[in-house]
Amino acid sequence: MFDAYTVNTLRFDEALCTGCGMCLDVCPHGVFARKNGSVCLAHPTACMECGACQKNCAVGAIQVESGVGCAGAMIRAALSGRKDASCGETCGN
Repeated sequence: MFDAYTVNTLRFDEALCTGCGMCLDVCPHGVFARKNGSVCLAHPTACMECGACQKNCAVGAIQVESGVGCAGAMIRAALSGRKDASCGETCGN
């Protein structure tokens, strides 16, 4: 069974990160955290692939293919008038 929360496209390059914290401010699921003055990827499986972190990362330390995960499924469901969100054909919904 496909699980959008464990199979996601989120990639975080700590070496590029400047620690500005924008990802902390914009992530709706608290995927990132501050640790020892730096930003780290704390809860990667909570990522819904909305793309807010990538769009707000000035140095390109975050890569995510927005629109393919849970956020994409919720948007497709809303646009089509469906009440349930399906993450894909293999999801079972």
